[in-house]
Amino acid sequence: MPEAWWSADLDRMFAATGSSARGLSEAEAIRRLALAAKRRGRRRGHGVAALLWRQYESPLVLILVLAAVVSVIVGEWTEAAIILAIVAGSTLLGFAQEYKAARAVAQLQERLALTVAVLRDGAVATVPAEAVVAGDVVVLSAGNLVPADGVLCEARDFLVSQAALTGESFPVEKRVGVSAPDAPLAGRDNAVFLGTSVRSGTARMLVAVTGAGTAYGKIEERIGESDPETDFERGIRRFGSLLMRVMMVIVTVVLSANLVLGRPVIDSLLFSVALAVGLTPELLPAIVSVTMAEGARRMARGGVLVRRSSAIENLGTVDILCTDKTGTLTSGQMALQAATDPSGAESAEVFGHALVNAHFETGIENPLDMAIVAAAAARGVPLPERGKIDEIPYDFQRKRLTVVVDLPESDDHLVVTKGAFDTVLSCCDRIGAGAGTLPLGGDERARLADFVARKGAEGIRVLAVATRVLPPRARYDVADETAMTFAGFLLFADPLKEGIGETLDALRKLGIGVKIITGDNRHVAEHVARAVGLEPRMIAGADLQRAGDEALWHLAKECNVFAEADPQQKERIVRALQKRGHSVAYMGDGINDAPALQHADVGISVQEAVDVARESADIVLLQRDLDVLRQGIVDGRQTFANTLKYISITTSANFGNMISMAVGTLFLPFLPLTAAQILLNNFLSDIPSLSLAGDRVDPEAVEHAPRWDIAAIRNYMVIFGMVSTLFDLLTFAVLLRVFHADAGMFQTAWFTISLLTELVVVFVLRTRRALWNSRPARVLVLASLAMFAVALVLPSLGPVARAVGLSPLPLPVLASGIGIVLCYALATEAVKRRLLR
Repeated sequence: MPEAWWSADLDRMFAATGSSARGLSEAEAIRRLALAAKRRGRRRGHGVAALLWRQYESPLVLILVLAAVVSVIVGEWTEAAIILAIVAGSTLLGFAQEYKAARAVAQLQERLALTVAVLRDGAVATVPAEAVVAGDVVVLSAGNLVPADGVLCEARDFLVSQAALTGESFPVEKRVGVSAPDAPLAGRDNAVFLGTSVRSGTARMLVAVTGAGTAYGKIEERIGESDPETDFERGIRRFGSLLMRVMMVIVTVVLSANLVLGRPVIDSLLFSVALAVGLTPELLPAIVSVTMAEGARRMARGGVLVRRSSAIENLGTVDILCTDKTGTLTSGQMALQAATDPSGAESAEVFGHALVNAHFETGIENPLDMAIVAAAAARGVPLPERGKIDEIPYDFQRKRLTVVVDLPESDDHLVVTKGAFDTVLSCCDRIGAGAGTLPLGGDERARLADFVARKGAEGIRVLAVATRVLPPRARYDVADETAMTFAGFLLFADPLKEGIGETLDALRKLGIGVKIITGDNRHVAEHVARAVGLEPRMIAGADLQRAGDEALWHLAKECNVFAEADPQQKERIVRALQKRGHSVAYMGDGINDAPALQHADVGISVQEAVDVARESADIVLLQRDLDVLRQGIVDGRQTFANTLKYISITTSANFGNMISMAVGTLFLPFLPLTAAQILLNNFLSDIPSLSLAGDRVDPEAVEHAPRWDIAAIRNYMVIFGMVSTLFDLLTFAVLLRVFHADAGMFQTAWFTISLLTELVVVFVLRTRRALWNSRPARVLVLASLAMFAVALVLPSLGPVARAVGLSPLPLPVLASGIGIVLCYALATEAVKRRLLR
């Protein structure tokens, strides 16, 4: 492959890649793909091994391993074996859960895998984007993502958006040819690149480079692959910082106190390390992964596929939904009602012009052109057989599309333009009048605009048609869209979706505001807003263009209908809402929605969307239905709620136990628990907590968008942790004053009671309701009962119990412990209800 492949002509490129204009053979493509996969495998390593290794990257796990090494050095072989066994158990449990979650999410995402049209043995075939290899000839059209770097073999009206690589705001035209060897990326007019998208036109591309060798791959390799930090991930990070600060204080105080009291250094150090681990919810990564995977599976059953797992929690926090109207608020089934002349009378001639434009256009596939072609079939009108000369593709600045065809019995060419009324009218200086034309004056322009406004107020979408006859020429461009004759109107109907009013009411009850952002004209947008029960506080694209950023912050908050908006304005609206503190979901399916989808907190698209929209989205709906999305938001909130359950419950219980042990070290003649007992207690109490991922969530818990509140988590941890500490101190008093417990009995009794309290408190704190008014998931109940039995039986298991320093408890001690656990549960319930009140 030439180093500057963009400077080589096509013959040389075909020779270098061992390909031809017919593409590769199927056998050769398979051989090259296998070779490329083998190279990638050597370079990247195995995913399973990487996931397993990640379990051991935690600083706390490494500290425990170091503690085990220290135990070996000083001859504490049993202690070292117990620590390593618990470390292995925790990490393998986390690995198993994360691996299962990752597999589940990967299987869901396979349903959304990007596919590409390529030439194989001269015929067009559809293959996964990952199966594209050097030498493939890729067929590209509007809406496609470019799957690799390569040169153009053919191109017609081919515009590409490459802002991700070059920063260019507007699409650039690409042509067949060669570029200079030293041309910068933006100057390689014959080349297209991975990570860019096709805005209009068609082309065929010979693949030169794939994967890490592409321009995008090299950038990614330099800077590392890192998605922006989500609100949920930011909350996890801040929570981790809080725990670290608390941990450092407790560990420092406890270690210092033990050393002052003259206890053995190694025992004190191991105890302090175990204390730090005991405070930390070390299964949090696994809990988050399992919760997200469970949420993804539940959402998939409802028709919502998750492309990025972090979007599940983000979807739950959404409080503003921005959506187009077509296909979401309306049925999306466009039907051509009429083709009229400028006076509003039905016109076969205008319909014929519209059919020429719709039939021959090769750019963006859209429901309006489909409706025109369908109307022709319904009316028995044959498709035009004229020769197509050229096409000026649609773009989002002009908002019109032009097709040039030959004229029967004439050497001249007919230029037919179709598009938004305002932009087509701006091209015209004459108006059709019967068999002739008249100059287009101000009064006529006002009359035409009034007609469009009246139809829009009825919910009818209006396009305009204009024509021009020109002498033959080789190529046509935007400059030829002038001095045209206004031919007439196309009227389309798109009825409201059944039940959409009830769906919007349900979204409002969830605290979600709905804003319509559409490229359609203001009159139709206003009609639809009123029809679905939204007060149309509206602003149009021209006013958006004039508004500065600070003004838009205010307008975005106050307005709920944004009409005639272009792609950049859609993105600005999303950013303005985020600036006002909202969590924004954006729903779109077109090329013009991609920028807004990328910058929204949650980008939502549909399965049949164009490639660039679907790949920009975080979540893909299998049905274009807002009610499906509403259920997805509820599922996201349930997922968020279950994650916070684990964090709040585990940290409050652990915090209470750690404070109790810190206090106990100051007046007990022995350690309250050994390091191994702390670790084992923490491990056993965490096992039922994995079931929280699929726990039931009370209906009132999903009525409002949840938010990370570190101060609330801290207060929750301290308040319920101190309740736990009070009962721990009561346990200490009973064991020492009533039963005169020695070190062995004390440690066994408190190990058992502490484990039971952690199991019981899950059922109290998992709900804001009274304990008996909220039904937990069956798997949580069964897992907790199993650990409850382990807690009672473990001290009597002979060698196993002796290995961790446990011994059988006298029945009065065990009965007293169970009584303390029940009193603790009732006290925690009382504190919860008073706190919530």
